Amino acid sequence: MPRDGTGIDVARLRADTPGCARVLHLNNAGAALPPAPVLDAVIGHLRREAEIGGYEAADEAAERVQAVYASIARLIGAAPDEIALVESATQAWTLGFHAFDLREGGRILTARAEYASNVISFLHLARARGVVVEVVPSDADGALDVEALARMIDARTKLIAVTHVPTNGGLVNPAAAIGAVARAHGVPFLLDACQSVGQLPIDVEAIGCDMLSATGRKFLRGPRGTGFLYVRRALLDRLRPPFLDLHSARWTGARDYAIEPGATRFEFWESAVANRLGLGAAADYALAVGIEAIAARIGALAETLRRRLAALPGVAVHDLGRERCGIVTFTVPGMTAREASARLRAQGINTSVSTAPFARWDMEPRGLTELVRASPHAYNTEEELDRFIDAVAGLGGGTRDG
Repeated sequence: MPRDGTGIDVARLRADTPGCARVLHLNNAGAALPPAPVLDAVIGHLRREAEIGGYEAADEAAERVQAVYASIARLIGAAPDEIALVESATQAWTLGFHAFDLREGGRILTARAEYASNVISFLHLARARGVVVEVVPSDADGALDVEALARMIDARTKLIAVTHVPTNGGLVNPAAAIGAVARAHGVPFLLDACQSVGQLPIDVEAIGCDMLSATGRKFLRGPRGTGFLYVRRALLDRLRPPFLDLHSARWTGARDYAIEPGATRFEFWESAVANRLGLGAAADYALAVGIEAIAARIGALAETLRRRLAALPGVAVHDLGRERCGIVTFTVPGMTAREASARLRAQGINTSVSTAPFARWDMEPRGLTELVRASPHAYNTEEELDRFIDAVAGLGGGTRDG
């Protein structure tokens, strides 16, 4: 089958993706279309639960579930015992964040383009415990200013917590440079990789993060209700999981217990086994296609979208950063982002909307209230981009470029 310039067999990806025959899906930063192996893994296990029982099906699938840890570890350059499988990126991030012993006067350093859920957790600890939350300035291109970060670190700095790819634009924060600063000063680094895992190469050793949270449903193309937390082995014994059960710890005596030695100390006993198998299938699928190739194709499609959207009369593209990825945000003259996204969906084109409360520290200073967010994946085609540009032009953005 023909391959594009990145070496990806786009026709094969589309044949593996049933949704491609039904919808023009540019909402991969929300939830991507899963490929057939993910569907087969999830549905196949649910069928076995119906046939033989949930516990029995879990026992039958035990080795395949264990293999998921190895698949996720390969995806991000970690070891299997540094991976915890959980139900969402929010759960992963929250469990990791609240495992730190952050007390009054301790400083958290974060980025301006930080996601609302993370900021709410920061502010909750600031209100409850007197933790100090400080925002590192952005550089001229909108990314976290690494030199400013280094200058801000002092003895009271207890955590650096940054979102790799913000929810509201194509910006990619300089994770590896942040990691180098964190290591040089001995400050733990928590990276929210919710939007980057699956669309960008991730190597936790090269980045230097101590914890990383991610979801399955976005660019990784796994099921909803899946996520994972990476915890560097050297950090594990310094952390106190905020919740424990008989899976994350063992009841060793009448009044004693022992926490599990690996990252599974952040898991709970009950889980959706079918979804975990689907997450593993998604990771294996991405690895088989090649993360570098996926990143190259997504990046090329996104840059094409930015160029062509910016050429439409009145349409404004709002992505920041020198390094940008597969999230493209824009506004259409004469209508709200919600109206534009709804009109596109009525034409079988999926996008989403980013609003100021999702990233208030970034959007409000720029005078932005809401944005249309288009996020291509490797299975999208240039012909689909043509159709999308025509549709946006038909909203009031003029005629498309040639």
